[in-house]
Amino acid sequence: MALLTSTLASRPALADEPAGAAALKAKYEELQGELADNQFKRPLYLKSSEGSGAVKGDIYAVLGYPFAQVREALGAPENWCDILILHLNTKYCRLSTAQGKSMLRMHVGKKIEQDLSDTYRVDFSYRGGAAGADYLSSSMQADKGPLDTADYRIQIEAIPLADGRSFLHLSYSYSYGMASKLALRAYLMTVGRDKVGFTVVKRNADGQPQYVDGTRATVERNTMRYYLAIDAYLSGLSAPPQQRLDKRLEAWFAATEQYPRQLHEVERESYLSMKRNEYVRQQKQVD
Repeated sequence: MALLTSTLASRPALADEPAGAAALKAKYEELQGELADNQFKRPLYLKSSEGSGAVKGDIYAVLGYPFAQVREALGAPENWCDILILHLNTKYCRLSTAQGKSMLRMHVGKKIEQDLSDTYRVDFSYRGGAAGADYLSSSMQADKGPLDTADYRIQIEAIPLADGRSFLHLSYSYSYGMASKLALRAYLMTVGRDKVGFTVVKRNADGQPQYVDGTRATVERNTMRYYLAIDAYLSGLSAPPQQRLDKRLEAWFAATEQYPRQLHEVERESYLSMKRNEYVRQQKQVD
């Protein structure tokens, strides 16, 4: 069931088109309170929503990197496989070009090393958007996923901030049918019964938070994992090229361990070993 909860991206009914630099700037101003004081201990705001057969997660966050660096890194399709492979469930990613279109071949699977034949393949079409001096946008979309999931999308947009940092909006969404709904329900009743998201739905009498569960929890956890992959990728750019992979892996794992209730799955050495091997495989074209 981890396969369903780890695959990427969107449903048109829930995935709005980017509104542009002015709208994102207004959102930054609107979220000043939430960015300054939140459970994440970093300038980040997360929300999720669920409609009829569709679910979506959104993260708004301040990145500690200048906009020119963010635009160069996130606006190039050739960098996205190195971002996405950091996610625990991404087993393989390969960029190709066909008829002028950039395609990302993704394989997603369990939280252990796997042969690609044991994983799910999801093909994403990369769509570049704006890449100007004050605004970046791009998206990746796949029509089909595991079982009867569909309409996957990862969408980003970013603007520069006056203090030399950047403001990012990441959206992750997908739709699902009855088969995947039943599979998710079985997962949440067994090995996934203790899985929660980040949204606090209420507090107990002693003040302890009760977090959202179910489908919204799964999309919140994975939206956070993809955001942390973006941040970890950017952090690696300061290292010499031969050291960047290890810096990114260390950064991603350390960041996820800041939220163990939601994101802890494997031990550090298991994650590092698995990802190093998957990264080597990712450099090769596979059938």
